[in-house]
Amino acid sequence: MASAARLTVQGWVHLALALMGAILLVAAVIGSHQLSQTAEVSDRLINQVQPARAEAFRLQTALVDQESGVRGYTITGDRQLLKPYTEGLQAEQVHARTMSNLIAHDKQLETDLRTLRQEADDWRRRYATPLITAAQAGPAGDGDRAKMEEGRQAFDRLRTLFDQQNTHLEQAREQAKAELAHTRSVRNWSFAAMFAAVFLIGTALAAMLHFIVARPLRHLRADARRIADGDFSHRISARGPSDLRSVALGVEDMRQRIVDELAASRSQERRLAQQAQDLDAQAAELRRSNAELEQFAYVASHDLQEPLRKVTSFCQLLEKRYGEQLDGRGKQYIDFAVDGAKRMQVLINDLLTFSRVGRFNDAREPVALDTTLDKALANLTVAVDEAGARIERPEQLPHVTGDPTLLTMLWQNLIGNAIKFRAPDRTVAVHITVARDSAEDNTWLFCVTDNGIGIPEEFADKVFVIFQRLHGRDAYTGTGIGLALCKKLIEHHGGRIWIDTTHTDGARLCFTLPAQPAQPAPTHTDQPSAREGALA
Repeated sequence: MASAARLTVQGWVHLALALMGAILLVAAVIGSHQLSQTAEVSDRLINQVQPARAEAFRLQTALVDQESGVRGYTITGDRQLLKPYTEGLQAEQVHARTMSNLIAHDKQLETDLRTLRQEADDWRRRYATPLITAAQAGPAGDGDRAKMEEGRQAFDRLRTLFDQQNTHLEQAREQAKAELAHTRSVRNWSFAAMFAAVFLIGTALAAMLHFIVARPLRHLRADARRIADGDFSHRISARGPSDLRSVALGVEDMRQRIVDELAASRSQERRLAQQAQDLDAQAAELRRSNAELEQFAYVASHDLQEPLRKVTSFCQLLEKRYGEQLDGRGKQYIDFAVDGAKRMQVLINDLLTFSRVGRFNDAREPVALDTTLDKALANLTVAVDEAGARIERPEQLPHVTGDPTLLTMLWQNLIGNAIKFRAPDRTVAVHITVARDSAEDNTWLFCVTDNGIGIPEEFADKVFVIFQRLHGRDAYTGTGIGLALCKKLIEHHGGRIWIDTTHTDGARLCFTLPAQPAQPAPTHTDQPSAREGALA
């Protein structure tokens, strides 16, 4: 154990890996040699001997076809019967060349093939060619029949060579099969011996690592577990290799520091608990203050509107009763007072609506945007008819989660702005589109595009600030709260809104809304739908 203490865990692991690597290297060399030898014998049997036997059979068949063709042509004189001879001659050349390549490794088979081809050439020279020539001159006579019999006997010698060639090919096949079986047997025994050696040596190394490395690690883990379970007073004992002892000492130092820090952390926890209580109290006070502020805003708006209504009413009564006594300037002053009071009432109502977004009657439910758009267009019927506006909308808008009243208000403000800020020289056209947002997952992208006077790029952010107007009240009415309200409505529903400055032929306002899970994309085309025609 003294020698084990001098080595580190890494040293023991390196030693075990080196021994295992040496064994595996020897096993790999032996296994590679055996596999290579098996593959070589198998390839010779499959790619040379077996194909050579098949080519020998085709070669012999070609020679038999030659003999049959010559005999038939000699007897009948019919040139059609000579076709097997010519085809067999061509096939003999092809199969002999292929077989010569396959048996280049075997001298005996090469000798058989060479002898067979020499005898075939001698048979053709002495019998086949003279008989064909004689048959071309006229019918076969007694001399031709005698020649034909001699040719048949000579071809029988070729058949003897066939049998000899087939016997040698069969012997070569059996020899290759026996050699392959022997090689596989040697390979299997070699692999079995290697696996047994690797298993025994691996078992020995595992036992060594267990006693020298694993057992000290188990003790260290048990000590660490006791401390993790809350027994911070338990001391960690150092044992095993040098680096394990160093780890144990380090963990012991850490345990001591944990004990020291635990007292400090408990004190800090008490302070944090007190701070959390203070924050809760401040949050409750802030909620109460907001509720009071909202109530004050409602009461103030109601109390402010009553004097304004009186001012408007008395100014109108004054004009009605003393209108004949007033000159043009006096009537103009009364009109200014009435108009100012009315504008103050609109401003108060818009402010009240702006302050109450998301605070009162905040519904969170599935909303069909087609329904909210229909309600908004119904509210804008007069404005649409007066402007002769054409509203183009998708066949289907998606469903989202939100407040249907607020979303109706959103559509009404956006479409109402598109109609109000129209160009005087063309018919109002408002185009609504929807698609999946490519920049954010699970988000719908909506755009409301018009062909009106547009918004300059330098004012793309300013228009969303409350009370910010780009035109005077004499040109376009309003309080400057519309787009600020739209922005607050969109952000309340978890989206964002902006001006698309790339669109220059009018204005394009784009906004996003979170999509409901597993919702298919709505159908959308650039052509007006049947609903659009009805709305126009």
